[in-house]
Amino acid sequence: MLRSPRSPLPLLAAASRYGVLLALLLLIVFGSLRYTGFLSEYNFSTFLRYNAMFGLISLGMCFVILSGGIDLSVGSVVALSSVVAALLSPYGAPVALLGALATGALVGAINGLIITRLNVQPFITTLATLLGARGLALLLARNQGGVGIDPNNAALSWLGQGDLLRLPVPGVMLLLAFIVGGVVLSHTTFGRHALAIGGGEDASKLMGLNVNRVKLGVYVLSGALAGLSGLILAAQLGAGQPTEGLGWELSAIASVVVGGTLLTGGTGSVWSSLVGALLLGLIFNILNFENGKGVISLSPYWQSVIRGAFLLVVVVLQSRLARQEPPGNSGNTP
Repeated sequence: MLRSPRSPLPLLAAASRYGVLLALLLLIVFGSLRYTGFLSEYNFSTFLRYNAMFGLISLGMCFVILSGGIDLSVGSVVALSSVVAALLSPYGAPVALLGALATGALVGAINGLIITRLNVQPFITTLATLLGARGLALLLARNQGGVGIDPNNAALSWLGQGDLLRLPVPGVMLLLAFIVGGVVLSHTTFGRHALAIGGGEDASKLMGLNVNRVKLGVYVLSGALAGLSGLILAAQLGAGQPTEGLGWELSAIASVVVGGTLLTGGTGSVWSSLVGALLLGLIFNILNFENGKGVISLSPYWQSVIRGAFLLVVVVLQSRLARQEPPGNSGNTP
């Protein structure tokens, strides 16, 4: 009697869940063998300090996509919040921090209310707030390239440029945010309901879940984390940047999707989104080292090309793996 071949489902499921982590580890090994100073404390600190902003907006995007939505406004919210933080910097670091968080949360609340109360699609809603937030950032900056932070506000500068226990402060913020996010997704009613709504909104309503409240919550969370990224941006550069954040929403979406979260919602992982953000950042870090070696010469504009191509490839692969992977694999493990 002939045996049927073993099903590829376990292998495909493992590739979908752990492939991004394996790719990250392989890139680290490759970089350490090829480049002098790749594993240096300076490169590690610089990499983590800069990519913390992308990681934070990816965390918010993860919750939005898990619930079946999308948030295209995060890049503009980062720019707007950075300007607000700079304008409030003369009043102290806590005021600037609260102002940036409140600005982001307010835009997120506007997104959530329009989506839940007016039944406008998330894509259209967040596209509109993308344009509105960008315009407001330019208005507040009086159409200038930037708004300088108060030079006497050393505490605010420390949030973007300082170190804590030899780790960059933005990196510490990133780690704490993902720890909280992981707990929220896996161990709270809000997290479980967000996953349930992404898996089937109509079924969630029949189960008695407050769908509108959860959807509003994920957009407020996404906006607040974008606001925190805006504060870090202003603190790092010493000025609010109304023209920064262009395309950052695509980086966040790419990080989440690369981490295995389905664009259709209902399945995904907080920690895998972090690994996806680090992987995407590491690719550009390696390209910068190659530029330094003179092997290639890529302008910053190529980053958008590479990011778009990378996202397209991952989405295609993810869709193929999703057709093969058995149900019930949502969770919080990378």
